[in-house]
Amino acid sequence: MNEFTGETWFWPVVIVSVGLPIALLLLHEIHSSLVRRGSAYAKPILLLRNWVLPALAAYLLIRQFEHADGNPTWSKITATVFGFFLMLVLLSGANAAFFGGATAESWRSRLPGIFVDLGRLILILIGIAILLSWVWGANIGGLITAVGVTSIVIGLAVQNAVGPVISGLLLLFEQPFRIGDWLDTKFGKGRVVEVNWRAVHIDTENGVQVVPNAALAGDAFVNLSRTVAPYFKAKATFAFSAEDPPGAVKAALLSVADGVPAKVADVAATVTPLGAHTVHPGLVNYRLMVPVVAPAEADGAVSLMMQRAWYAAQRAGLHLDDAKSGTKRKGVYLAEHIGAITAGLGLDGDAAATILADARVLPYAAGEIVMAPNSIPEDMGFVTDGRVQMFVVTEDGGRLQVGELGVGDYFGGTALTRQRMMTGVVALTDTTVVAVSREAMNAIVQKDHRLARRIGDAIDMRRRAAREAIAEAARGLV
Repeated sequence: MNEFTGETWFWPVVIVSVGLPIALLLLHEIHSSLVRRGSAYAKPILLLRNWVLPALAAYLLIRQFEHADGNPTWSKITATVFGFFLMLVLLSGANAAFFGGATAESWRSRLPGIFVDLGRLILILIGIAILLSWVWGANIGGLITAVGVTSIVIGLAVQNAVGPVISGLLLLFEQPFRIGDWLDTKFGKGRVVEVNWRAVHIDTENGVQVVPNAALAGDAFVNLSRTVAPYFKAKATFAFSAEDPPGAVKAALLSVADGVPAKVADVAATVTPLGAHTVHPGLVNYRLMVPVVAPAEADGAVSLMMQRAWYAAQRAGLHLDDAKSGTKRKGVYLAEHIGAITAGLGLDGDAAATILADARVLPYAAGEIVMAPNSIPEDMGFVTDGRVQMFVVTEDGGRLQVGELGVGDYFGGTALTRQRMMTGVVALTDTTVVAVSREAMNAIVQKDHRLARRIGDAIDMRRRAAREAIAEAARGLV
């Protein structure tokens, strides 16, 4: 028995025969537990169970069979296979340790995959060289020298081509933007829809702009989606005559800002004077900044502000871009339409003269609020061009239509009673309103009690329509 157990092959065979099944069983249980927990270490354990241990067992057995052989080729082959599988397990374990539990904000999650693959390839080549040296006794010093010299030559030859690629990969590693972010670059402005190792795809709404990563890495750009504040500022610059009072300009521009639908409700817009215009001397620049909910809303908000600024300037008697005053034109306009206004109200010539001396011509763009709901109007408004809509605001902020007014109709009758209007008025099209002050209308209705009753009836009718609209909406929500 002692002679049998004393053989060189006995204990390796016992270890393989007994130890291998036990080790495989333990690794199977460990692997199943890791899979249930979703652990990244499940893969290296699986490689260890399915490949490394069987290769080690084969090496131990073949090594014993060729123990007497001076040049055991098969044992060297199995040793090489075992070493290769062991190297794969070590690489898989390192990958699980470094990247398995990486959070979205860590540098490990931002590392481009090509860098990981390149590092894995280098480690595999190093491992193969070590196997060739230890198992087969190969002299790899000369090979390493030759490969090093060749790499230097190739690197110098392709540095201009590879340099931009490396710059792009470093940009991906830094991750100054993500898919869905809005970028403002010299190549275009839009939303990032795709990022790969070569280029960034930006949707400019006029097509997808493909920008090489190296081009972005070598130039400045603005990530519009990354702001300290929870909103983005849409900016527009306007030039007014130096004769226009800054306070009046600021009030007019802020009225434009308040009418932007995308404006953040609880954040105020700002107007900043920038000084004299460099292209047109004598003009003063003002920058209007409106907080909007997202960069995607900025272009639409700026376009709307640029459009409505003209109407606001005309209403305030300002000179946007040094436009000439429209006083004479307004006088002609009033003279043309005052007759229709007085005829609709059944007024005489004296009343017409009172209105003409006091009236103002107010132009509005489509979508502008002509009169806010729950406000006490200072003027009565007469529609002379376009159409407006009356509406009420529900508790949840929605709008309910009450009715439309066209040419010849009027609104703001509660200016005479100093009561709040339940309804608001918004322009449906480009609209012109002739506004007559409370004082002038009071002087007229004091001489014409029939007109006072007529305006009172209109107020009651519109209030009733507003209440019915709100009640109907409330019933629909119940």
